[in-house]
Parts: sequence; structure tokens; C-alpha cells
Amino acid sequence: MPEPTFKHEHYSRIDADEFGSDAPGVTIRRLIDEEFDGAPYYNLRMIEIAPGGHTPEHAHDNEHENFVLDGAGEVLYDGAFHPVGPGDVVFIPPKSVHQYRNGGADTFRFLCGVPVPRMMGT
Repeated sequence: MPEPTFKHEHYSRIDADEFGSDAPGVTIRRLIDEEFDGAPYYNLRMIEIAPGGHTPEHAHDNEHENFVLDGAGEVLYDGAFHPVGPGDVVFIPPKSVHQYRNGGADTFRFLCGVPVPRMMGT
């Protein structure tokens, strides 16, 4: 892991990687990351979901903090979808089954903050 250092970069210059075959239309940009930037406590990611796209239903040992930037989306939590849009914040507690999906005609884009793995004891 690299030593933590100052970083200043426009998000569009950070690669948007495919999220996975079980997440059609979803990309992830690792804006601030333990592996690449040496972030000691917190990873910040940008998730972009194309119209019709979605993440799989999944759960993690860690929490998620989300801030919606653009588009219309829906977040599955506790068996129900909740509509979200620009300016909304979402907190997903640890071990909660959740899913994100695009609910509109434009890209659904949000920030996702999670603790680095070592903060979770992994």
C-alpha cells in the first residue's frame, strides 16, 4: 500500500471500471482508495448506473454512506425500493441486503463511502 499523500484530480480523469457481469450498466470510479492512494481509513467511490442498469442484491459487513449527484435512482432496503435523486443521502447499515438501480432516462450517479478493509478487521 502506498503512503498517504495529497491528491487533487478531476473525477473524469479516474478510470471507470466495470462493476461486474452481475451489474449490467454499472461502473465504479475509485476516487480515493486505500490500494492506490494509501487512504488510511476511508474509500470514496463514484458509482455510475446507465439507464436500465442495476447492481446485484448484496450485503457487506461494512456500512455505506451515499450521496446522490445526478439522475433518478432507486435503492432497495428492507425489501422495498426507495426513490432517490440529486442531493439525497442514503445510509446502508452493515449486513443489510441492498441494491441500486437506475429509475430514469439519464445516468444515475452517486458517491459511495466505505471504510477501508483493515478498519473492518479484514
